Amino acid sequence: MAQSKQTRRQFIRSAAAAGVSLALSSAASYSRILGANERINLAFAGVRSRGKALLESAAAIGNDTVGIGAICDVDSNVLEEVASLASSLTGAKPKTERDFRRVIDDRDVDAVVIATPDHTHAPFGIYAMQSGKHVYLEKPVSYDPHEGELLVRAQRATGMVVQVGNQQRSAPTSMEAMQDIADGAIGRPYMGKAWYANTRGSIGRGSVAAVPRWLDWDLWQGPAPRREYRDNIVHYNWHWFRHWGTGEINNNGMHEIDICRWALGVDLPTRVTSSGGRYHFDDDWEFYDTQVASYEFDDDRMITWEGRSCNGLKFFDRGRGATIHGTEGTIMLDRNGYFVYDGEGALIKQVNERSASETTDTVGGGALVNYHMENFFSAVRGGASLRSPIDEGHKSTLMCHLGNISQYVGRTLDIDSATGRVRNDDEAMAFWQRDYEPGWAPEV
Repeated sequence: MAQSKQTRRQFIRSAAAAGVSLALSSAASYSRILGANERINLAFAGVRSRGKALLESAAAIGNDTVGIGAICDVDSNVLEEVASLASSLTGAKPKTERDFRRVIDDRDVDAVVIATPDHTHAPFGIYAMQSGKHVYLEKPVSYDPHEGELLVRAQRATGMVVQVGNQQRSAPTSMEAMQDIADGAIGRPYMGKAWYANTRGSIGRGSVAAVPRWLDWDLWQGPAPRREYRDNIVHYNWHWFRHWGTGEINNNGMHEIDICRWALGVDLPTRVTSSGGRYHFDDDWEFYDTQVASYEFDDDRMITWEGRSCNGLKFFDRGRGATIHGTEGTIMLDRNGYFVYDGEGALIKQVNERSASETTDTVGGGALVNYHMENFFSAVRGGASLRSPIDEGHKSTLMCHLGNISQYVGRTLDIDSATGRVRNDDEAMAFWQRDYEPGWAPEV
């Protein structure tokens, strides 16, 4: 696919045309050096649902740790609502902005929390790093594989801290389960099964409509080539349109696929196969409400993901989770604990999280978010290792992209496990990167 390129200077010119002044400087010179106990000044981009939950977690951690200096959203109604919420939680009302480029120009901002739609994640994260901001980036980290590569490259070039928002990496029980696996509790682990089941309804058939007065449709589209506004896209349903979203596998499957990859100690697969379709409703939904993606790795290991967006029958009485199968047993784990079974299927150990987290709602709040953000803040101050750094988050996101690409072309993909790229398949590789709206393409 053709790609509209731009330099950082061109991006700054486009920002200036929108009335934004961006200083052209390196991340090292633009970022503020933080002391070990100094408060981190945060900005939040995308605050309607997930971003609002992240803001509430940051506020709960305490004003002595973080400050909420700015919030950004293209929905003017949400801006006022969440600004008032932040004021009530912290005692100080944050600045409000509709244009993300104004946020990264603010020298008082130390770190940016990005919870905008998928198609903006990587460009916003890259430009935040290049402006000297640390980044908490919601999953999926990228709209396509190429953007993930750019994110990893940008982090290495700038040295900024980038935490990916797959919060189960910070779950105490999940970390304990990983230690049990390493200690041989289930023998040699060789298979991970990830699943997600929900009861999503139809999104219907949308129509071209006037843009609501509260929405800046041009800024909402950001790096995506322009389309007419339709009345069943904003908010949330964009997940199911290929022009902006990445499907259920990246919306939710990435979490449990990441857990399986962690447990098996694998990076990228050698073969990927996906099957499924839009089976439940006949509407505008362009991805799959039913999908099974399978991944094969070196050293005789595999992962499968089963996604059922519209049929909520639970597995292990859970709408989402992962099982890790080994030569001597199985571990089942989710955000709220884990279970160990022997080789005959008998339960031999159960450990629960002290505080429950949401699992299949559209916000995903809970204690694990607090733990994950605390880890991010500690890493920003230089005192901790990230639990989900961008290079790891990119690998799990890339696996989801490969599942979708296999589905697009209708065949098994042969993968170079060192790079994640598809071997000898130009049709599949045509999905590696997208076209951009002129003036918005990230460059590293």
